[in-house]
Amino acid sequence: MLKKISCALIIAAAAGGMVFAGENNDLRSLFLKNKANICGINLRTFNAKDINGNEIIDEGEAGGNFLNAIERLDEIQNLGINVLHVLPITPVGRLKALGTAGSVYAAEDFWSINPQLVDKNSNLSDIEQAKKFINECHKRNIRVIIDLPSCGAYDLFLTHPELFIKDSRQCSIVPTDWTDVRLLNTGTNKRLNQDVLDTHKRFVNLVLELGADGIRADVATIKPSAFWVEIIKYTRAKDSEFLFLAEASDSWREPPSIYAQFTPYDKLLQAGFDGYYGSFFNLKDWNADEFIEHVRFNQKLLNSYREPKSVILSFTTHDEVSPVLLHGEDFSIMISWLNATLPFNPYCIDGFMTGDTYIYPWANTKAEMTETDDDYYFVHRGKLDLFNFSRKPGGNNDKILENFKRAYKFRQDNIDLITKGNFTQLKTDNDRVFAFTRTLKGVSIIVIGNLDFKNPQNKICIKDCGINKKSNIEIITGGENIKQVRRHLHTDMNPGEIKIIRIK
Repeated sequence: MLKKISCALIIAAAAGGMVFAGENNDLRSLFLKNKANICGINLRTFNAKDINGNEIIDEGEAGGNFLNAIERLDEIQNLGINVLHVLPITPVGRLKALGTAGSVYAAEDFWSINPQLVDKNSNLSDIEQAKKFINECHKRNIRVIIDLPSCGAYDLFLTHPELFIKDSRQCSIVPTDWTDVRLLNTGTNKRLNQDVLDTHKRFVNLVLELGADGIRADVATIKPSAFWVEIIKYTRAKDSEFLFLAEASDSWREPPSIYAQFTPYDKLLQAGFDGYYGSFFNLKDWNADEFIEHVRFNQKLLNSYREPKSVILSFTTHDEVSPVLLHGEDFSIMISWLNATLPFNPYCIDGFMTGDTYIYPWANTKAEMTETDDDYYFVHRGKLDLFNFSRKPGGNNDKILENFKRAYKFRQDNIDLITKGNFTQLKTDNDRVFAFTRTLKGVSIIVIGNLDFKNPQNKICIKDCGINKKSNIEIITGGENIKQVRRHLHTDMNPGEIKIIRIK
């Protein structure tokens, strides 16, 4: 039955029965030029109304939805963000769930909208509310990426078992420790599962009907490359500017289950994805050379394809612990300035710009009410809540916010230098301190950072910076204890400090 419905929907779309986006979409070009400043948001919390201040959305309070999300769009625009990555908007499974609202990544189906995101007091339908939100984003020159979950909820397995992999007992497969989802049966490169393929085409049709500009594929590695070739080809026939971003990392080496396919990042790029995540989330553990090597690795990788490709600066995502918890406010400030000065696409998660720790006082305690079969507030400590009706993300760190605004404005004011300038590593005499320069048409910026977040690094010498006696040096951020000695710079670095210097 599912297959017949899917095919009918696809045929109707091809015959002009649906209105698709694409006429004014420029996201793919923006991304490939490294001009997409992306922020990931969970609509269920994005503008939630926690009136009593207990950080949970109780009965009578309003969770985040498509319509009240519009209230925050001017704020987002003023921060310099021009793309929203909207975490899944598909209905959420309630059986064998995690949390009192269910994980947004446990998709109960792939062809409709999560009723939790719909304002029940509005006369607009769910589709109309979603369209209104996206239209309001577009009015502010903000593009929209919709997240495609990688797996299905147990509820979907019960209604459509043909979509799932089964073991010898005909039981569904739980990948790794993702206990609230089940593994889809996408088939192999030689033989794809047409039911799953058609289901994903229905998702594409929904996203295009809403007017969105791209898809972020959750754990894209667990589907075969031929599957993505089909989906991307199908979508691009309707909108050539539609972006496909793969959640994939060059550091991922194996699938989350022995039953799952595994397509590495480079094969996903070959299959048609415009970009991937990289491994920048490992900055918290890298030394200076490891960080610079990953920048160089990506430059070489992305230039090896016939068609343009790019990567996001995935220093912090909804899968990562808050930078403030990891290394304090200085780590968040460093991330903002690296987002501003590296030749890739900046990325952050809702709440990052004000230093949210994502610590919830009720975490993993018993709840009085629940919409799932789980009556505990399940959360991952220090990560954006995906499982409950919780407060709007946000901290109260003005220093992080000020640096975020300054960094993104600096990027915009120097956009040609950042996106087109040469990238060169500068030599230092300390393995915890990185330094690089960006140069274009006689203007350079020098970026120096201390990856030791506990100890200062003193008497740092940055060699052969391309400066001379006539150089005009402007300190953009960081302490002013910088001295020029012939063609070198000398400075001390506080724990986790980053310095930006502009030179003419």
